[in-house]
Amino acid sequence: MIAATDADPILLGAVVFLAAAVVVVLIFRRIGMGSVLGYLAAGALIGPYGLGAIGETETVLHVAEFGVVLLLFVIGLELKPARLWRLRSDIFGLGLLQVTVTGAALTVALLAFGQPFDRALLVGLALALSSTAFGVQILREKRDLAAPYGDRAFSILLFQDLAIVPLLALAAFLAPGPGVTENVAVDIVIGLGALVALVLAGRYLVPQLFAFIAREKAHEIFSAAALLVVGGAALAMDAAGLSMALGAFIAGVLMAESSYRHQLETDIEPFRGLLLGLFFMAFGMTVDWAVVLANWWIVLGGAAGLFLLKAVLLYLLSRLFGSGHIDAVRIAATLGQGGEFAFVLLSIAAGSGLLFGTLSSVLSAVITLSMVLTPLAVRFADQAAAQDAGGDEDDEEMEGVDAAKGARVIIAGFGRVGQVVARIMAMRGLDVTLIDNSPRRIRMARSFGTHVYFGDATRLDVMISAGAGEADIIFLCIDDRDGARAAVEKLRERFPQALIIADTYDRFSEIEMRAAGADVVIRETRESAIALAREGLMRIGDAAVVDELVEEYRRRDGERTALEKDMGPKEALEILRAKYALERQG
Repeated sequence: MIAATDADPILLGAVVFLAAAVVVVLIFRRIGMGSVLGYLAAGALIGPYGLGAIGETETVLHVAEFGVVLLLFVIGLELKPARLWRLRSDIFGLGLLQVTVTGAALTVALLAFGQPFDRALLVGLALALSSTAFGVQILREKRDLAAPYGDRAFSILLFQDLAIVPLLALAAFLAPGPGVTENVAVDIVIGLGALVALVLAGRYLVPQLFAFIAREKAHEIFSAAALLVVGGAALAMDAAGLSMALGAFIAGVLMAESSYRHQLETDIEPFRGLLLGLFFMAFGMTVDWAVVLANWWIVLGGAAGLFLLKAVLLYLLSRLFGSGHIDAVRIAATLGQGGEFAFVLLSIAAGSGLLFGTLSSVLSAVITLSMVLTPLAVRFADQAAAQDAGGDEDDEEMEGVDAAKGARVIIAGFGRVGQVVARIMAMRGLDVTLIDNSPRRIRMARSFGTHVYFGDATRLDVMISAGAGEADIIFLCIDDRDGARAAVEKLRERFPQALIIADTYDRFSEIEMRAAGADVVIRETRESAIALAREGLMRIGDAAVVDELVEEYRRRDGERTALEKDMGPKEALEILRAKYALERQG
């Protein structure tokens, strides 16, 4: 018999969370409700107001907040400073208007229901915030973060995150009791100092750390270093009185131009997914079903009213800033819910005496239920977009005149072959992502003005992070016969429709690469060898027959390749070895 240990409750709790997530989330995805809603339902099922399998909701929620921190870091990695500068009018224009106009409207509504002004103001502004984790997760699942409406939605969410600091100050100011305004100037200086220190560290120290790890080929340490950077940035901002999520986001933006961006995103992604799921489950656990049932009409009406009011204002403001009808509908559907930070503000207000009784529980239930409405609203918006897209076929045909101009290309391996391919693609003006696992080649490329990302192209998760799922062409120019073959197999299995063009160095590996699933395989020595032979024949006076000889070689080589396609790779290799043996014997 195995003796019980102190670790048993922790392990048991982890198993309960994982089991609930696997079962419930799969069911919700199967019926088309989305994974986020599944996590909320799983949390409600196992929480203290459900089956009671987990009781420490505050502890779980505190740990799960790191999932939002990791999410913001990954978002920052995808946002280069140039893109942030391009979004500045949406962030500080549309985002500011959304918070102030929605907050004012909700404050007036709460005043109409008899709430005092200070409570109505704080709750109204808290409810004006949308869920960053919820909205961004939906945009990521739909791969719409880079879409026009995704840009606008994210800009609004980013301003809401920036508004967290002044809202915390407002909560402290409105709280009954002595004010805390005497140290505001000191707090501002500390916050600015922390931001400057974070920027300097992200700009100069962190890239050197990752470069050292890459040179040492300590791949298992890379994940630990990535988590250390995110956690350190978050804790530094928290100690300075700022948002942990904001610190992680800034760290991500600073690393967005780094050569290690894709490898960082790959190593962070598994932790982000698990902790973000735990975050949503923790919110599901906070739903007090007794309070909800006792005030069901207030909860239902409040959630529907909150979502409708925010959606209408989001739609109108988005149209004011130039969004089309469908994009405005999608923004409204994605951001109509209440946000996770509202829970933080409500808990502060309850602790300070600004909220009391069942009001805090009712408002928490309203926010949670508004999140439940989001997948339904997003599905409605998608259906409206699909109907509207029916009349765009002529536009798509016109865009096809120069379709290659918008193609996305990934080149894995920046050696002698990859460099030539990259230059030709760049001359065409295509969007090219370059990946290599050699810090030396990355430094050399940067000295010539070429940005190459660090990453192991034989890892499927790295290629996915680099955009393999959306790439029009994937060039594999890896000086690793076994690794290249494995990369082709993984890419072909995950992305059956992908166009994979592979470089290889002899006929044996060419057969293996074709068998692995590459669409086109080019031997890097073939054309240069033909050119050498042709030049030699020209110099000895065989110019009259050189073209005929080259054409005959190409014909025979093509026939051999066609024959090898019709048989298995093992048989083809055996026949090839036999032919080479006969040729050597004369």
